[in-house]
Amino acid sequence: MTTRRTILKSGAVTAFVAAGGTALAPVPAAASGPGPDRDALQEAVARLGANGASGILAEVRDRDWIWRGSAGVAELGGTRPVQPQGRFRVGSVTKSFVATVALQLVAERRLRLDDPVERYLPGVVPGGGRITVRHLLQHTSGLFDYTDALLAEATVEDLVRMRYRSWAPRELLAYSWGEAPLFEPGAGWSYSNTNYILVGLLIERVTGRPYGSEVTRRIIRPLGLHQTEVPGHDPDIAGPHAHGYLPLERDGGVVPVDITRYEPSIAWAAGEMLSSAADLNRFYGALVRGRLLPAPLLAQMQATTGPESYGLGLLSLTLPSGATLWGHTGGIFGYETFAMGTADGRRQLTFSVNPWGPSEPDDSLLQLLTLAFDGTAAGVARGTAVQRLPKLGHF
Repeated sequence: MTTRRTILKSGAVTAFVAAGGTALAPVPAAASGPGPDRDALQEAVARLGANGASGILAEVRDRDWIWRGSAGVAELGGTRPVQPQGRFRVGSVTKSFVATVALQLVAERRLRLDDPVERYLPGVVPGGGRITVRHLLQHTSGLFDYTDALLAEATVEDLVRMRYRSWAPRELLAYSWGEAPLFEPGAGWSYSNTNYILVGLLIERVTGRPYGSEVTRRIIRPLGLHQTEVPGHDPDIAGPHAHGYLPLERDGGVVPVDITRYEPSIAWAAGEMLSSAADLNRFYGALVRGRLLPAPLLAQMQATTGPESYGLGLLSLTLPSGATLWGHTGGIFGYETFAMGTADGRRQLTFSVNPWGPSEPDDSLLQLLTLAFDGTAAGVARGTAVQRLPKLGHF
C-alpha cells in the first residue's frame, strides 16, 4: 500500500506508565541447542518491545537450535507475562498462505497466472479482462485498496463499534469499486488488500470450497501447524495469547483500548489468520525449501517487483550484511507481525508485537534482525532503513 508505518511507535510506553501501568519486563528465554548469544537476543526483544508496546514474543529457529523469548505482560494492568509460545493475529502474513494455495492450483493446471480474472470471476471486477491472476498476487493490478476507503476516516471509537460486525467479501470489494484504479494493470505497484480478497474468491471458485478450508487442507494439516487457523467469523483467540490495544486520545493523553476480541472477516483472505511464532517459522522454512511448491513456481513467487521487493505473496528484505530474507509482515488491530527467514530455509525469525501510541522509529528492529541472522549486532548503524509494516488498520 502507498502509506506505511513503522513497526513500533516509541513514546507509547511513557504514556502507558503515566496511565498507571507496568513497564515492560523481560521473560526468561527458552532455548535448545547451540546458537547466537541468547542474552543479547533477549535484550534486543525487550528493547524492541519497550519502544512502544505492551508485549512482544519471538522465536528464532535454525535447523540445529531454537531460541524463544518475550517481554511485557499479556494484559495491561496485570502481571501475567507474555508466553513465547502464544498465539496472535498475523494480519497480512495470511497473504503468503493464500498465495501458496493459488500457486498450488497453478501447478495443478486449475489456474493460470496470466489468465484474466474475468475468466474465473466473470462480471465481478471492473476491467477484469485486463487484470491477471499474477497482477493480483504481486499487487500490480492498480485496484484501489478497500481498506483505504473503508477505514480512511475511521477513529478508534469507530473500530471498537464495528468490532463484531460480520463482512462478506463482496461487501469489502464494493469499497474498492467506488474508487478509480490507481494505474493500468501491470503499469505500477501498490499494495492493495483488494487483490487478496479476489484471490480468496478465485480459490473458492476453482475448488468449490471455502478458501480457509483449502489453506487448512493443503498447508496447515500437512505441516502440522497446530496453532494456526483461519478463524472465519470467530472473534476469539483460543489458548495463551497477549491482548491487543488501540490508542485512544482522552483528556489530553493517550489510553489503551483493548481490541483483542475482534470479528476478523473485515480482513478475510487479506489478513484474518491466527498463528504462533513456531508455526510461522515452520511454514516459511517449508515454503522456501520447496515442500509446498514445485521449484519453477517457487521461483516465480520469489521474482520481486515494486519499491518493497514484493513477489507473489512474499516480501524480500536484504540486511546490511547482504543476507536476503523471505517472508511477510502483517498488521491488524492490536497486533503486528514480522516473519522472515533465509533463502535456504535454514533459519527463520518471527515476532509478534502488541503496539499502541505515537512514536518515532529507531534501530531496535535492525538490531534484532542482525543478531538473529548474523549472530552479532556489531556495526549496525543507527537510523539504517528497515522493513516497514502496514499502518494501523491496514492489513
